[in-house]
Amino acid sequence: MAADDTTLCLLSTSDLAGIEISPADVLATVEDAYRTLAAGRSDNPRKLTVKPADGHSVAYAMLGRDGSRDVVAVKTSYKHGLAKGRDDQHYYTALTLYDDVTGLPVAMMDCGRVGSLRTPAVSALLARELATPGARAALVIGTGTQGRLALPFLLTALPGLERLMLFGTHPAGIEAVRASLRAHAPGRDVEVVADVRAAAAEADVVVATAGAHTPAAVAAGDLAPGTLAVLVGHGLAPSTLHRADRVVATSEAQMSVTGTDMADADGKLPPVDAEFPAVLAGAAAGRTAPEERIFAYNSGLVVTDIALGHHFARLALERGLGTRVALWR
Repeated sequence: MAADDTTLCLLSTSDLAGIEISPADVLATVEDAYRTLAAGRSDNPRKLTVKPADGHSVAYAMLGRDGSRDVVAVKTSYKHGLAKGRDDQHYYTALTLYDDVTGLPVAMMDCGRVGSLRTPAVSALLARELATPGARAALVIGTGTQGRLALPFLLTALPGLERLMLFGTHPAGIEAVRASLRAHAPGRDVEVVADVRAAAAEADVVVATAGAHTPAAVAAGDLAPGTLAVLVGHGLAPSTLHRADRVVATSEAQMSVTGTDMADADGKLPPVDAEFPAVLAGAAAGRTAPEERIFAYNSGLVVTDIALGHHFARLALERGLGTRVALWR
């Protein structure tokens, strides 16, 4: 870019759809973002939230700076129709990146694919660091976007997983999970379970990604000693948090904002024992005993969106993708 080029490159959903990136590459990018944050080189302030009294929509705004890439970014997220089914909801999310060395805009992009990859990568990193030693069985609850990508990322982080289980209520979603798994790991298949609580009792890792209307509600008493329960969406009862031997969150502050549905009868959440960036960096303990039941709260940190979004933007710009807009002229 020329030093005076302040045009903004818009990267659409279709621009980004054709860019291939492996789960291993996503994991490495997200892990680097966490480690840079733990080292104090990045900034990830608490997200801002607005929600009307009737709860029909929710919006978030997140500002951050990636100290590894010297990139500043703002992410916005807006979902409308929360009481409706997934197909009747409206959801828009965007990420605007600025180069903090040149002072120039990098791109404004649809953040849907970034989020869809970043979140299962975080769950997989949580599993890698917090699962009981020798974990062999995993259960995924939900067949939406996160459920469809959970198993490829889990297998990348924990290649020793032998039994893969899935609870879902949508046939098309179940088939999409199978297709995603086969594309990543030819020859592997997933066991579809009808009794989610019985399956949870046999799993070393449970990843709950379901939507708000799921019938699944795995309770603390369903989990065997040593189980790691990762909450992304819905599918875990509050007892899995309140009766856990250890609680790890990607961010305690964000958990207090977005995890209120897991509060107890008094509206309170238990304290977090460790935040995940510090666990990754070795500055805080993750699992301290094989038999611990650990609850992990996976809420997105904007620094991971920035790192992965910047990676996508660089690949897109190298290919000449996007539309240039003279927004500030």
